[in-house]
Amino acid sequence: MQKAFKFLDKKKIKYTFHDYKKEGIDKETIKRWLNYFPVDKIINTKSATFKSLSEEEKTSITNKNKAMNLMMKNTSMIKRPLLDMGEENFLQGFNEEEWSRLVNY
Repeated sequence: MQKAFKFLDKKKIKYTFHDYKKEGIDKETIKRWLNYFPVDKIINTKSATFKSLSEEEKTSITNKNKAMNLMMKNTSMIKRPLLDMGEENFLQGFNEEEWSRLVNY
């Protein structure tokens, strides 16, 4: 996250940080992400939160509705950062080269 913040600040790009670990996340936002990314790009299957789920919950992520409910309930298993610039402009994870292309810098 720190690299992403530094990049945006250095490029003087205004942004709003939504801390879904503290503020939660709504179903519509997750639905937009899932229209663009496969579930395994959004859920951090290596996180302690994911690992603590039951086997039934882990396998349920193949169902988008169940995956959305799990992410809303367990926000700490959502991979970060996820850059949402509206419409179909999303980036998952920080990669300076990719982010530079997206923000036209």
